[in-house]
Amino acid sequence: MTYLELQGVLGRLDSAVGAAEAHGWLCGALCLRKEFSATDWLGELTDETAGQLASARALPALSELHEETLDSLRTPGFTFSPLLPGDQAPLEDRVSALAEWCGGFLYGIAAAGANEAATKAGDVGEILNDMAEISRAGLEPGRETDAAEADYTELQEFVRAGAQLAWDELAKLRA
Repeated sequence: MTYLELQGVLGRLDSAVGAAEAHGWLCGALCLRKEFSATDWLGELTDETAGQLASARALPALSELHEETLDSLRTPGFTFSPLLPGDQAPLEDRVSALAEWCGGFLYGIAAAGANEAATKAGDVGEILNDMAEISRAGLEPGRETDAAEADYTELQEFVRAGAQLAWDELAKLRA
């Protein structure tokens, strides 16, 4: 599933959560909650008053993304990638989405019941602190486009590797 496809699904659900934040939320929750299903995720993404028909239509697509994400986190070799707008999107939108992804990841970790053991496991505390900083990211006015693109690419790679490392480091707590 692409970023735009997930955005469309969430729009049909009238979810207040955007695609990047929702995927970050999923990833954070999966890092700590062994039994976090697509149905659980859908329930958390939608208002209690959301139509059951819309939710039923969205479940197959969200289930597919849930499984793809879980598989990519489980697979050795760093195949995981945060769901973000493509390179054709304006840099400002991509930076904003990366910030939202990090905010969602932090929310997913917190909502999963992160405790001191989770936030102190290996490098997880440092990763979470860095993601909190990235969640406030924005474009620097007047920054050269090539330099800003390079910065974004570096942050995106950090987030990708950080989420994978958090998954690995939290395996014992998840079990």
